Amino acid sequence: MKVAILGSGNVATHLSKSIIKAGYPIKQVWSRNHNNAIDFALEIGANSIPQIADLSNQIDVIILAVSDDAIESVVAQIPISNQQQLILHTSGSTSISILEKYAQNCGVLYPLQTFSKHHNLDFSSIPLLIEANHLQSEEQLLMIAKKLSQKVEKVDSENRMLIHISAVFACNFTNHFYAIAEKLVQDSNLNFDLLRPLILETAQKAMLNSPIKIQTGPAKRNDAITINKHLQLLSTYPQLQNIYTVVSQDIVKMYQASNLSHK
Repeated sequence: MKVAILGSGNVATHLSKSIIKAGYPIKQVWSRNHNNAIDFALEIGANSIPQIADLSNQIDVIILAVSDDAIESVVAQIPISNQQQLILHTSGSTSISILEKYAQNCGVLYPLQTFSKHHNLDFSSIPLLIEANHLQSEEQLLMIAKKLSQKVEKVDSENRMLIHISAVFACNFTNHFYAIAEKLVQDSNLNFDLLRPLILETAQKAMLNSPIKIQTGPAKRNDAITINKHLQLLSTYPQLQNIYTVVSQDIVKMYQASNLSHK
């Protein structure tokens, strides 16, 4: 099976290396920035192509690992002679219907993980959420996915979007809060390393327990005195005051409702 990768970013990098490790050669690479495609192709032993129109009709699977807003414009450029091949995108929040406008055989191969190019991951442990437009495509996609990961699930576009939203809360928003915490301690000439053991312990507890059951802090206790002290200290950060207030109110409501339900 011969594969072409359209894209050269974080997902494209990790997915391509995993595909090669699984025994599927990457034959062609395209990127909006052709220099990036050249570098990426040299790294993985593929050929770079300057235009999507240069896709070989010998390719079996075309994977779009591009930004969500570029998926339709990229798939629309795939030559008609290639549109019978299996065309996949890797997005958590883009419906398969975008591909169905252009491709007879299409699907979604969404790796549920955060990626950075130079941070190695064990791809076999990453959940892969898949969807295909018909049985033949699904069988082919399942075969590929099971070579890449031990955790493969069929999930339709609507539920994949819900999982993607959950991932934004669990990963992107959480990391943003780390960044806020880092700024606050650095503004006070303190070291972010002081918070790392706390971050690690919280993550480890969340891996073993329901997050609802391990919540701690002043908002969980509805400790208005401490919350007000924190808000006063944040008076020079009005935007952070707003974030702190909204999140604290949501925590208070969640655990008040939880306490009422157990009475």
